[in-house]
Amino acid sequence: MRDIFMDFNGFQALSDLNLSVAKGELRCLIGPNGAGKTTALDLICGKVTPTSGEVSLDGMILNDLEEHEIARNGVGRKFQVPSVFRELTVRQNLDVAHCKRTGVWSNVVRFGRNAENDGLEKLAELVGLQDQLDTQASHLSHGQTQWLEISLLLAQDPEIILMDEPTAGMTRVETQKTANLFNKLRGSHTLVVVEHDMGFIKEIAEVISVMHQGKLLAEGSVSEIEQHPKVREAYLGSGGIAGA
Repeated sequence: MRDIFMDFNGFQALSDLNLSVAKGELRCLIGPNGAGKTTALDLICGKVTPTSGEVSLDGMILNDLEEHEIARNGVGRKFQVPSVFRELTVRQNLDVAHCKRTGVWSNVVRFGRNAENDGLEKLAELVGLQDQLDTQASHLSHGQTQWLEISLLLAQDPEIILMDEPTAGMTRVETQKTANLFNKLRGSHTLVVVEHDMGFIKEIAEVISVMHQGKLLAEGSVSEIEQHPKVREAYLGSGGIAGA
């Protein structure tokens, strides 16, 4: 993201934002409510377009692409509220997500195929849903539904995955399992994670980017961010990152 400005009817959500994420990196994006974190994700996936500036992926300019074109070029997005096919089983959800062809019929005719041949069972195992393959999605717990949505993204093999508060509403055990999952994904996918749970952030963070009032305030490791005077003043307070 280069020289990004985002204006919503006179309200400047982002101002001169510059953010670069390396291939295969797990980047955590933190900041107080209203800092512009979700808006930054919206720009990357094409939900909104910047007032000015440039968003690019591997040299491809994303600004002028439609949202579905950006998705097909390797950008996956998980929103705060999970979106899955609740009437279908976990296996059927994965089958639909794994289909590279668009259209209803292309997906319907895939049901009944050997899921193991498509690697769907391994994908279910990766996210801890191997025992729920034949469970209707509406019967999953909140954490399991979040993991199912993550697996739907992984089935499409995106280059970059955007996660907006993936642990919201999870139990402590579910949050730890999600941290373990993210640590497995780093390297094979690029992940940008917006999250408020600082315990979770400390479990997964390679580099933390701190946003404040629509701008990038600081970047660094957990220890660097903990000690950064501007971050402590603007966001974390005297208690440091653990006190956020």
